[in-house]
Amino acid sequence: ADAGLKAFLANGYDATTLDEIAAAAGISRRTFFHYFKSKDEVLFASLGNHASVVKASILAEPPTGTAIDIARDALLNIIGSFQGSQMMATAKIMRESKTLRSRRHTGYLQFEQAIFDGLCELQPDQARDSLRLVSLVTVVALRLAVETWQQQHARHPLAGYVRDAFERLKTEIR
Repeated sequence: ADAGLKAFLANGYDATTLDEIAAAAGISRRTFFHYFKSKDEVLFASLGNHASVVKASILAEPPTGTAIDIARDALLNIIGSFQGSQMMATAKIMRESKTLRSRRHTGYLQFEQAIFDGLCELQPDQARDSLRLVSLVTVVALRLAVETWQQQHARHPLAGYVRDAFERLKTEIR
């Protein structure tokens, strides 16, 4: 995936071929398809992993808090894995490609489902509609935090933007 990301940054997403990605990774085109279905998958491969990490982080939280606080705290506990130059580079590539911008929503849906599944397991007595709502607003708060962090060129740690987004959300709901 790193080789693909470097090729996309150097050549642009649309101009980068599968052969170039495979060559940069030191594998054959055929081997590439053992790992990825398409070049889109190179960018989106980590999202499924991030979603499972989010769910595990939720399940590690104490079940006694509010669902929104559990979701926020779970994100803050793992936010370091979302930071860095690779995330900024991936965001740049996605902004430049209409195809990738539309596919990015799939990643948000994976996060939403992972958060919902984790909350349902952690708080089985809570109303499912309430937990679905929390999973939706959690993803919205995360998106806002990440977009602001990127627009400000990662001037501050992402965790601060996440905290701010959740505080604004809670203020507006009150």
